[in-house]
Amino acid sequence: MIRKIFLFSTALLGLAVALFIAYQSYVLIKLWWWVDHPPTITAFMQARLDLLREKDLEAKLKYQWVPYEKISPHLKRAIIVAEDAKFVDHEGFDWEGIQKAREKNQKKGKVVAGGSTISQQLSKNLFLSGERSFIRKGEEATITLLMETVMDKERIFEIYLNVIEWGNGVFGAEAAAHYYYGVSAAQLTAEQAAKLAAMVPRPRFYDKNRHAPWLLKKTQIILARMPQAQLP
Repeated sequence: MIRKIFLFSTALLGLAVALFIAYQSYVLIKLWWWVDHPPTITAFMQARLDLLREKDLEAKLKYQWVPYEKISPHLKRAIIVAEDAKFVDHEGFDWEGIQKAREKNQKKGKVVAGGSTISQQLSKNLFLSGERSFIRKGEEATITLLMETVMDKERIFEIYLNVIEWGNGVFGAEAAAHYYYGVSAAQLTAEQAAKLAAMVPRPRFYDKNRHAPWLLKKTQIILARMPQAQLP
């Protein structure tokens, strides 16, 4: 009986290891593909599209890929200072930022700050659901390590700018620029870029509340810090 239990446990462990290796291989292949090809849709985009189609079967996302050089330097600088000031220096994780966010959350007694880098955010958006769990954070960390190994910083940032959410069904810099300002991503001014960067943590909320006091205040903070940004 004990031998059967041992064999069964060993088989389950072997299956779990095989599934883990298969999934990481799938992730690695996708990342290699995206080094030279733009994503057509991400896991996060698909989840949003599914929600939209619960109300409207014909719903579509606003999404248009544009190359890195056709995105305003103002937006690049704004996103860096707003989301990940150490992006060009770290290897996927900002440990100091994570610790500061943890201390701030403990002080407030709730989650009010996050320490995720641009690479971590992109890993989540490309492959994972929006649920919060230790398992999902572990998957995010593994994907981030693979991404930082396979892609250079400019490519990571290029994909990030093209796929992050900027409103209800609005994804990427080009769609956001047209949606909010009627211009291309290349034509965004410094102030427009700063406001878009300020929207990133709560894009659907700010889509409906475009003149919220905190949004306007944060826009000015980002605008003042933009000259300090280091771009990949």
